[in-house]
Amino acid sequence: MRTSFGERLLDLAVSGFLWGFRILIIVIVVLGTFFTIKNGKYTGDQWIDFVVFGISQGSIYALIALGYTMVYGILRMINFAHGEIFMTGAFGGYFMATWLTGIGFMDQYPVFGLILAILSGMIISTLIALLVERIAYRPLRGAPRLVPLISAIGASFFLQYTFRGFFGPGVYAYPAMTALDGKWDVLGYGVLKVQIIVAIAAFIMMGILYSLVMFTKIGKAMRAVSEDKNVAALMGIDVNRIIVTTFAIGAAMAGAAGVLYALIYRQVNCFTGFTPGIKAFTAAVLGGIGNIPGAMVGGLVLGVIESVGPALFLDSLGIPRPYQLKDAIAYTVLVMILLFRPSGILGERVSKKA
Repeated sequence: MRTSFGERLLDLAVSGFLWGFRILIIVIVVLGTFFTIKNGKYTGDQWIDFVVFGISQGSIYALIALGYTMVYGILRMINFAHGEIFMTGAFGGYFMATWLTGIGFMDQYPVFGLILAILSGMIISTLIALLVERIAYRPLRGAPRLVPLISAIGASFFLQYTFRGFFGPGVYAYPAMTALDGKWDVLGYGVLKVQIIVAIAAFIMMGILYSLVMFTKIGKAMRAVSEDKNVAALMGIDVNRIIVTTFAIGAAMAGAAGVLYALIYRQVNCFTGFTPGIKAFTAAVLGGIGNIPGAMVGGLVLGVIESVGPALFLDSLGIPRPYQLKDAIAYTVLVMILLFRPSGILGERVSKKA
């Protein structure tokens, strides 16, 4: 009886703490937003800059998150090596862009040069993802879920330190593209060209992926395997081929995201994939992991909040450098979503039979 009373008391304490945390975050957000807007420290142009940067950054998170959510939808497994797949794509794009710049092709034909760099990143990341799937994941498909999770973490470290061994721990600077310098006038506001290009390229690829999944035969097969592997196999679908295809498509999106990310931040190293990978996983959970539109929405929401949040929520509260807390804001948003809506913004399409 005493144990039962103690358990109830503990449950009440935990519940009270969670509600107190929710209320505290809401109060900080409301008060911070009110005083920031009241003080008028930032101009309309600056807020637009924050939002545009958030959209471009969020579109990259969305591209990476698609790989997490697609693999989870098929295998119910979190591919924690996906951030390093993203990193390999950034390296592939770097070497192609450097070579094209060296021969003068990038300056003469910047559009084709950028496309070739993105394709190089997609090819490299896809090949490495297929190797990881074949070596680290396929032999463990029938194992308990914890086993492939540990294998994924091991694959992540293996890729990090393999690239460190080949290319060293230093930072590689992406070659400057003259065509991406400067701003374009959009509805009377000057927006950096690179941010517009990154957002447009990411949205095009997300649209292509969504169309592939929803309106093609391979997409129908992927959705069938996600729903029930055994029934899909009885219907004549090659489940193994669909799983490999899913890994390849998700890796290609991550590789393209790696090149786009490097265009904004102009650098890459062997640990480049860690933070964006975690952020993309956060975006996938935020949108509803297992849901492709949810990954897209989650990435965009996370990117905008991460860009706008420090100035909007924290600047007026006397915090000296609020932008250093952008990661804390991103993860706090994740916690709040999980507390109020554990299934994510758009929820998860859960199969009837796991």
